[in-house]
Formats: sequence, C-alpha cells, structure tokens
Amino acid sequence: PQFNEAPAFRNGDSCAPPRDDFTAVHIAMTLDYSTPYLRGTIAAVLSVLQHSTCPENSVFHFLAVPRHRILLRSTIASTFPYLRFHIYDFNPAAVAHLISSSVRSALDQPLNYARIYLADLLPSAVTRVIYLDSDLIVVDDVAKLWKINLNSHVLGAPEYCHANFTHYFTASFWSNPSFSSAFADRKPCYFNTGVMVIDLSEWRIRKLTRKIEHWMRIQKRHRIYELGSLPPFLLVFAGDVEAVEHRWNQHGLGGDNVEGLCRDLHPGPVSLLHWSGKGKPWLRVDAQRACTLDKLWTPYDLYRHESSFS
Repeated sequence: PQFNEAPAFRNGDSCAPPRDDFTAVHIAMTLDYSTPYLRGTIAAVLSVLQHSTCPENSVFHFLAVPRHRILLRSTIASTFPYLRFHIYDFNPAAVAHLISSSVRSALDQPLNYARIYLADLLPSAVTRVIYLDSDLIVVDDVAKLWKINLNSHVLGAPEYCHANFTHYFTASFWSNPSFSSAFADRKPCYFNTGVMVIDLSEWRIRKLTRKIEHWMRIQKRHRIYELGSLPPFLLVFAGDVEAVEHRWNQHGLGGDNVEGLCRDLHPGPVSLLHWSGKGKPWLRVDAQRACTLDKLWTPYDLYRHESSFS
C-alpha cells in the first residue's frame, strides 16, 4: 500500500517546545502491514494531528511484527515526514498460544492482543499512554483526553453501565463460582478497549499483563467467553475504571460482529468516532456501499488507489 504525504501540522503559539518530554502526549497504536488496517491507522494518525492544538507534541508508539518493521518505518516516515514516532517489535508467538477462536477471525489476530503488552514493550520512561484502535478518527484535541485525572485507577475509558454485562461471558462462567466471583466486590460496567488512557507505571507495579494472561489460560481450558481480547480486560478492570466522557468513544459504527450493518451515532457530543464491529469504512467506501457516517472518515484517508498512480 502507498499513501499520499500528509500536510505538516505545526504547534500553535501557546504550545510548549515540542522536544519537551514533560509536555508530550504519548499515543500507542498497532501497525499491520498484512491487512487493510494499516490504512485505518494512517487515517487515525492524520485525524489526531489535524485536530491537535500542539500536534508536534504528539509522540506515537507503534507496535508491529518484526518482519514488517523496516517497511512500516519507511511508510510512516514518507507519509508523515514530521511525525515523532517509534516502532517496537511485537512477537506474535508471545501471545499466539493463549488466543482462543472468537466470533470473528479478525479478532483472533495476535496484533489485536498487543495492547496487553504495552507496559512491557514501551520504555519505562513512558509512564502514561493513550491506546487507540486503527478503525477510528479523532475530531477533537487529543490533549484533552491525555489530561484526564485517573484518580488512582490504572485505566480510564468511557463506561457503559446500562449494557447487559452477562452477555460477555458464557453460561459456564456464571455457573462456576470460582470464575464469577471475580466480580464479587465490584460493580462491573462494559468498556471498549479501543480507546484507553493507561497508567503504565502502575500497570507494571501490579503486573497486570500476567493477570490478563491468567484469564486467557482459563479461557483455553473452559471456554468462558466468545469475544476476542475484550473479556479478559473486563475480568481484570471492569468496576475499577476511571469513567471518561462518552464523547471520547462513539463506538459500534462498524455494526455488529456478524453483519456489520450501518449504525447512527449515540446521543451527545462527539470527540472520537470508532468503527468497531465488522464493517470498516475503507471496505464499504471501496465497495461503493458507504454508510452515511463513513463519509466522515474519508477526508482522512491518504491511501493511493491504483487509479491515482497513472
């Protein structure tokens, strides 16, 4: 895939110097060279820069499989010549043996689980990070999300406490007290793991990667959930999350995980649009079956179609 070069976005007069690490906004994402998700990541990065008051203070941390790192570095550098970024090797073998099949094969790819290992892969000097999925765009200043107070929580994300939480786990989970007691002292709410503010220092201290892996091993033996990497996050964090305004994750725009039908926005203001679910905007746009909201994604699409090469 080839992409057009993005414009150079510069800091406003009120911004601190871009090389001041104390004012940097650290953002983590995955880079997948073997699937169309790379196109989504490029669009997401452009959206962050375009709506930032201090875009030069953004530092991107990309996780990628080792064999694609050189190609990906070249792609990012040529698309965003002024971007501050790092690429880290994520070894799929580190998690492949823990992954169970789910309702959609895309959810079973090892890179979909890379967010679990952010605390291990990023330098210890990076103590806080915003994790973003590749199927979203930001339409507000991401620094507002960066500055939220986690209030002693490790993780901040929009919560949805009206959702039927029981649907995220199988009957065998709820019928086994040794499993279901995980929520005994908590009031769990659903949250989407595609947008999270994470205290990496506290994550490392509490060894939370190992706790998530523990539930993945139980899943391999007992099949306690059906939906990819979300349930083990819920098992560790649900009920212990700093609630973020819903405007920062208008998720579900990709429809459900089977049909991927068009959906509307939730009521309320919007700072981030997220095409979680089966339907991705780049696929529907290319197939000329775009949903209404997909047209909000296309201005950030830097992909060079074959017709444009000539």
